Amino acid sequence: MAEPQKGVVLVVDDNATNRELARATLEDEGYDVVLADGGAEALARFAETRIDCVLLDIRMPGLDGFAVCARLRELPRGKEVPVLFFTAVRDVETFDRAMLAGGDDFLTKPVLPTELVVRVQTAVALGQAKAEARELYDLVKKQRDDLLRLQLQKERLTTFLVHDLKNPVNAMDLHAQLLVRDRALPAGAREAAGAIRAEAKQLTRMIVNLLDISRADEGALRPQRSEVELSGVVREVFGELETAAGERGVTLRLVAGSLVKVAVDVDLLRRVVINLVENALRYAPERTTVTVAIVASPEGLELRVSDEGRGIPEEMREHVFDAFAQLPGGESRTSRGLGLSFCRAAVEAHGGTIRVEPGAVGATFHVHLPLHGLHR
Repeated sequence: MAEPQKGVVLVVDDNATNRELARATLEDEGYDVVLADGGAEALARFAETRIDCVLLDIRMPGLDGFAVCARLRELPRGKEVPVLFFTAVRDVETFDRAMLAGGDDFLTKPVLPTELVVRVQTAVALGQAKAEARELYDLVKKQRDDLLRLQLQKERLTTFLVHDLKNPVNAMDLHAQLLVRDRALPAGAREAAGAIRAEAKQLTRMIVNLLDISRADEGALRPQRSEVELSGVVREVFGELETAAGERGVTLRLVAGSLVKVAVDVDLLRRVVINLVENALRYAPERTTVTVAIVASPEGLELRVSDEGRGIPEEMREHVFDAFAQLPGGESRTSRGLGLSFCRAAVEAHGGTIRVEPGAVGATFHVHLPLHGLHR
């Protein structure tokens, strides 16, 4: 017995491939789909067919999506039918124009088929509920729109932080390098310049971590894999953090068996190691050791970073990877709020897992990378 038809969706897009993908996705879910390749055809189809939802592209020749939506709202039933804008442009200005034109939702291309179906289902259900609960519908829609607008503003802020703050931070590092190399300066001044360099590098990592966390939230953090020998990456990190470890009287130790190569995003993985070792250094008492162990197994590869500090209370182990999580007493285990959160995002983007467990003393962070791409 055929599944009852769930509703009629008008798909408006000047790109034939986009139209056909939307039609195939929605028809598989039981929707009847009407296609239009532009604004004029969309208005004609709407007038002659009882439409339950409109999926509307913005950038089209002739009438753009904003104009089509405004005209739809003037047609019979036009005010009741939900309109979902479907666009490759993701910014606050486009979102505001879409809502001002009378849009009910805002999807960004490319959209996952599952997300498209869920958003259409929600729009159709809300459209049917409008007449029965208009006041409640308007309240829910306003709250949803406010949240989406805040998300777009956050993305703009993240882009600003990365692209506009990296340049002055890099300039600070460059000038500090010049001071470090100037033998005419007193030793104390060169040491201060070296400290400025270290802080500038830390700030750069924090900025890039913020961008990658934002990308991970959007499902857009995709590793660019190449083959690397992991112990070499750890040794590079040790070289970069050797001075900081020496100032704290902490020894850095690498424990690795046979040489293991793994296909990973080298930059992402290197920054994972830096964040984990920096976090361990922050909590390692003087004259103790921070240990990085690399263990290969038939299931994959495990990287373990251990310190001999306070450890992490059991109730905090699930939350230590949350941005800005705090240990009791106000001590942070998040590399200034973002480091461990970035580590989780980067490891999960590789299909791996990260967890923290208590050791005999201190804490041990376990990074597991799956068998994919592992070579001895």
